[in-house]
Amino acid sequence: MKRNYILGIVAVGLLASCGTPAAVSSSTTAKAPTEEKAKPDQVAKTSRKEVKQLVMTPALTAGKDIYENNCAKCHRLFEATEFKKEEWAPILVEMQKKAHLNDAQMASISSYIYAQL
Repeated sequence: MKRNYILGIVAVGLLASCGTPAAVSSSTTAKAPTEEKAKPDQVAKTSRKEVKQLVMTPALTAGKDIYENNCAKCHRLFEATEFKKEEWAPILVEMQKKAHLNDAQMASISSYIYAQL
């Protein structure tokens, strides 16, 4: 009987110590009343980057597939936003030669990358 009581207390203690992140964050914000909270419009301007929503058409999906299947053979895949359009153009020309891609495949890859910029 005593053993079950002790095990029950230990189980309740363990469960209570496993708080959710929301519970933890709300308790830490309550402890620091001197910190000023940022206004919602300030947060939106400073911490959020505009994310372009890309609608994947069949042509863009084909370009994505070619890009992932051919380019990843030799190096990591770069995010389209890692370079500007002016920087992508010579990269794509050079890689077309190295990857032995025809013009139609290259146009498909280019469309996929440029659609994300």
